[in-house]
Amino acid sequence: MKKIVILLFVLLSFLSAETELAEPKPSLTNPRKFVFPITTADEKEISHILSSASNVIKFYGVDRCEVVIVAYSRGIKTLVKDADFFDKDIQKKIRSLMTYDVEFIACHNTMRTYEIREKNLMKNVEVATAGIVELIERQLSGYIYIRP
Repeated sequence: MKKIVILLFVLLSFLSAETELAEPKPSLTNPRKFVFPITTADEKEISHILSSASNVIKFYGVDRCEVVIVAYSRGIKTLVKDADFFDKDIQKKIRSLMTYDVEFIACHNTMRTYEIREKNLMKNVEVATAGIVELIERQLSGYIYIRP
């Protein structure tokens, strides 16, 4: 009897752990929108942000969310095609996220500071005048700012 009670408790705890989606629920016509900043050259932090974005897409589904990643300050390194990463999976993760229509945006002001040209960026990276302004405008247009 004790084992049955424990088993029921464990099963009920799994059922109650389900995330309840707010209304209106995400859909093709009403996707959840997220914007993630990358401002660091720390590879563990970059990898964590990319993994967080991937987890959001897995949870909601590629058709029910829009994800944007804005790189500025020292985080600009993330989007430079010839960046020297110890973790060789970082750019692989970026290319994988791009296949799910994740937008990657580089800050032009930062590029100018570090003397990075558009041709030095990975393929399909967009450029905004100012990364911080891009974050502000995305939030004002309904994107949720996520800082993992």
